[in-house]
Amino acid sequence: MRNMLALMCLPLLSLVLSACGGEASAPSVAKVDTTPEPIPVKVVVVTMFEIGEDSGDQAAEFQLWNERRNLDQVFEFGAHHDLHFDSENSVLVMVTGIGTAKSTASTMMLGMDPRFDLSKAYWLVAGIAGIDPEDASIGSAAWAEYLVDGDLAHEIDPREMPEDWKYGYIARNTKKPFDENKPEPTGEMFRTNPALTEWAYQLTKDIELPDFESLDETRQLYTNYPNAQRPPFVLKGDHLAAMTFWHGTLLNDWANDWVDYWSDGNGNFVTSAMEDTGTMQSLAWLTNAGRADRDRMMVLRTGSNYTLPPPGVDAATNLLSENEGYAGLDASLESAYIVGSKVIDTIVEGWDVYRDRTPTPEDLSAP
Repeated sequence: MRNMLALMCLPLLSLVLSACGGEASAPSVAKVDTTPEPIPVKVVVVTMFEIGEDSGDQAAEFQLWNERRNLDQVFEFGAHHDLHFDSENSVLVMVTGIGTAKSTASTMMLGMDPRFDLSKAYWLVAGIAGIDPEDASIGSAAWAEYLVDGDLAHEIDPREMPEDWKYGYIARNTKKPFDENKPEPTGEMFRTNPALTEWAYQLTKDIELPDFESLDETRQLYTNYPNAQRPPFVLKGDHLAAMTFWHGTLLNDWANDWVDYWSDGNGNFVTSAMEDTGTMQSLAWLTNAGRADRDRMMVLRTGSNYTLPPPGVDAATNLLSENEGYAGLDASLESAYIVGSKVIDTIVEGWDVYRDRTPTPEDLSAP
């Protein structure tokens, strides 16, 4: 009987002990999310390289933005260069590093960075380039609609190619150069938003670009190229991106043909550099992930040097001479900053509208 009473009292004893300060379960603690809200970005300025310091010495693509705009915040960035931010206008400036590999990686890394909200951001590539003397002069600024990759292809040495081939370069999965049965591009060509590119061009086409005496000395060497002898101006012209810095009349012919081929005759090669198809490739995939909008990318390239030598000078001599210092470097950097700033400032000032839709040429005629 005693044993049974003891068993019956055990639950009651447990309740008494608990009420009198016995062991109790720990109170639950609400989890607080301390992750800061991502910073909304209106414009990303994409530059590719800098020379030496970020200010106070020979400038490259980043320095003028750093010295002339209020980049009051610096964010550590484990890629080529830290990020600089204008917090008042929500403009972020990056330096990708040279070449499509680095531009692809840097852009993807920024796009996945949880510190920033880039879902509405515009991306302005603002860099120097080789420029075709058939189309423009050094110091000129070209807005590109077609971005064509100069690396994705099949190649054989021209000394081994069939006699009826113009180049040893053919599109992948084709039978001959400029085969009409080419596959749909899978990285060989990207097209920027045509309306946005046209808007940027129309907005800036009448800007007077800086001209230097040294530019004219170089321009006058190009006696058979009227556009190469003009003072710097703003134009529309398409872009070839390749990891190899090429130079010369024959390769310039190839660049024109390659851009024409991949754009189905709609594009015209004007500028040559080494990054932009990589940048666009990352933006295309970031768009798929909901992290960015590829239709907000603009490409502005300014001529620092010509893509072929002047009459009477061989390609090797001219290339080695340019490697000692581009004839139009300072002018091209100024042009990129001046023209690019006009676009950035217009977007920021019109953010109430341009946050939710991209500008079109019709906006320029609106009252």
